[in-house]
Amino acid sequence: MSEPFMLDLPTYLARLGYPSAPPPTLETLRELQRRHCAEFPFETLSALLHLPVSVEVADVQDKLLKQGRGGYCFELNGLYLRLLQALGYDARGLTGRVVMGLPEGAALPARTHMLVLVTLGGTRYITDVGFGGMVPTGPLLLDSEAEQATPHELYRLSQVDGNYRLLARVGDEWRAMYLFDLQPPAEIDYTVGNWYVCTHPDSPFLGQLIVARTADGLRHTLHNGSFATHRVGERSQRVQLRDADEVLEVLHEVFGIRVPQHPDLQAAIERVMAEGRG
Repeated sequence: MSEPFMLDLPTYLARLGYPSAPPPTLETLRELQRRHCAEFPFETLSALLHLPVSVEVADVQDKLLKQGRGGYCFELNGLYLRLLQALGYDARGLTGRVVMGLPEGAALPARTHMLVLVTLGGTRYITDVGFGGMVPTGPLLLDSEAEQATPHELYRLSQVDGNYRLLARVGDEWRAMYLFDLQPPAEIDYTVGNWYVCTHPDSPFLGQLIVARTADGLRHTLHNGSFATHRVGERSQRVQLRDADEVLEVLHEVFGIRVPQHPDLQAAIERVMAEGRG
């Protein structure tokens, strides 16, 4: 039998800048989400290399806290959920369908996103640290359709056909990010969603390098060789990196990733950069 999972709470909190466990308040939740998005990058290095991605919580903890890596939603939000529960929050996972970039009326995609529902004093919030370059950096009131500020963009929620829809203010327009409902997922739902994301040929992550990390007032994103800095209220600055060495430098220096030693990584980066130029 495998050993029961033990969250390394002191190390996790230290990475987030806490010397001890903070109280499970709304203010703490806001600060945890902001710090988590800035500390642990969204990244798809494993999917770029066609490597399996484990969502077993012990493996995710090792990857994020010991290997110096980031991850995607099932990893980042999976461990974050354990953190919230360890701190005393009434928190549980949800699944969502990513509609960002899809045309209006497109067929519903699969449930390939994980987010977290927190209830505080009878008030429900969604909190999410794993939605890449458009991750909301603060918790959002679930039962409100008003605009809600975060440390970065404005967001709002609406209800459509029994689903909640998350929208973000991008420039002068509201863009749909994902749909979700409150049905409690089973663990197998995360396993299946993760399997699709890291192995299915139609997955937008498979064979691609997608990285994101926030900082005060800005977001950094990397899509294959295209590196961008998005400052709140300003035009984005985007540059095309020259080669795999420059990409590896940005992964380390900007995104804080301890790049894994893999014999095919350099070639995989060069491949996606060439495809982008073609």
